[in-house]
Amino acid sequence: MKYISTRGDRSERAFCEILLEGLAPDGGLYLPLHYPKVDAAMLAKWRGLPYHELAFELLSLFIDDIPPADLKALVAKTYTPEVFGTSEITPLKPLEPGLSLEALSNGPTLAFKDMAMQLLGNLFEYELARRGETLNILGATSGDTGSAAEYAMRGKQGVKVFMLSPHGRMSAFQQAQMFSLQDANIHNIAVEGVFDDCQDIVKAVSNDLEFKRRHKIGTVNSINWARLLAQVVYYFAGYFQATKAPFDTSGRSEVKEVSFAVPSGNFGNICAGHVARMMGLPIRRLVLATNENDVLDEFFRTGTYRVRGSAETHETSSPSMDISKASNFERFVFDLIGRDAARTRQLFKTDVEDHGSFTLSSGEFARIADYGFVSGSSTHADRVATIRDTWQRFGTMIDTHTADGLKVAREHLDPGIPMLVLETALPAKFAETIVEALGREPDRPAAMRGIEQLPKRFTVMPVDTQAVKAFIAQNA
Repeated sequence: MKYISTRGDRSERAFCEILLEGLAPDGGLYLPLHYPKVDAAMLAKWRGLPYHELAFELLSLFIDDIPPADLKALVAKTYTPEVFGTSEITPLKPLEPGLSLEALSNGPTLAFKDMAMQLLGNLFEYELARRGETLNILGATSGDTGSAAEYAMRGKQGVKVFMLSPHGRMSAFQQAQMFSLQDANIHNIAVEGVFDDCQDIVKAVSNDLEFKRRHKIGTVNSINWARLLAQVVYYFAGYFQATKAPFDTSGRSEVKEVSFAVPSGNFGNICAGHVARMMGLPIRRLVLATNENDVLDEFFRTGTYRVRGSAETHETSSPSMDISKASNFERFVFDLIGRDAARTRQLFKTDVEDHGSFTLSSGEFARIADYGFVSGSSTHADRVATIRDTWQRFGTMIDTHTADGLKVAREHLDPGIPMLVLETALPAKFAETIVEALGREPDRPAAMRGIEQLPKRFTVMPVDTQAVKAFIAQNA
């Protein structure tokens, strides 16, 4: 399998090349030349496999430059009950008939980002050792990516992490998870802006090819294809759990559809669902849920993608989605417009990178229905009400982002089609809103108790790409 850029660079690269690279040289995002197709026979064969074996089968379709035995060992090392708490790794939590949560947040940092980041850490260490090289990872986080990356990379040989976050805009728990790490290979940079400013700096550094190559810069943000690929696995795992009766009485395969509702800020999590659907997984709907920062909801309702600047980006109680420019969105648009790289480059390079907007043609907008996407948004009042209702009726405590997903999921239920809401984090990460909704503190794993009181190690910087470059050069 080879990979190309969404913006027209037709140089075909192998998986391990793009693993360490992040953005393509032309500023685009990598996608495979084609999506491998799965059929009913493959689904029947994979049904019932342990999570790590399912992951190996799926990843093998996209990775052919790591020996199968090595890939199998890396995946088995990653997805264990010891790391993720259960043998299912992503168990379903039924709420009511036809509506369940898919638990993705049982990893080390209590967020779904661990599902991909733990694998990415092992892949990086493996490939760097194979090459005898080092890597400086540059990333941006609105809350969960940073801690997941740092916990996955801490102590890894040949890897240093430089993580940008919006100063003062994460929950106290999220800040403590990152800033309390004292590992020498971890560097936290608190940027005096919003998440989109952090993301813009990461892209600007990545687009400086000379600096990027001299300092061996890579990325763990969801612009990294390897991370998105790892997320595809839990769509298949959720599908198999939701459709446990695969055959009718005559022994014939019964193809069932499932819908997924996904809280979405940077479009990476739901883009993995798009890839799974393109591969042939029977997904009826991909329900995109936003908070008050509803850029993506506006797009799927109107066909207009209107990027907001810092002043228009709301600070909300689901802060990991306080994003007004979704860095993975380009991958979907590339597929939507028939993989027209020139058109993709025109839309994203000309308009979006300058905090502008674009509007699809009527023909392009009409195709969205063919990809299964629908959308909706949620407010602070909505999420508080959803958290309270879910606790009172089902005895299940959910975090603010999952509440956004559950609220919008209920607007798009289809009779007879299971709806799985992807859980994005555990409630402990957003205690203030949980207390507002329920009048009690959320439970917290023993290892995370009192982390807000630990010594913190971070550097505050202005929104300045050159200052970040200088910091990297000094500490790489």
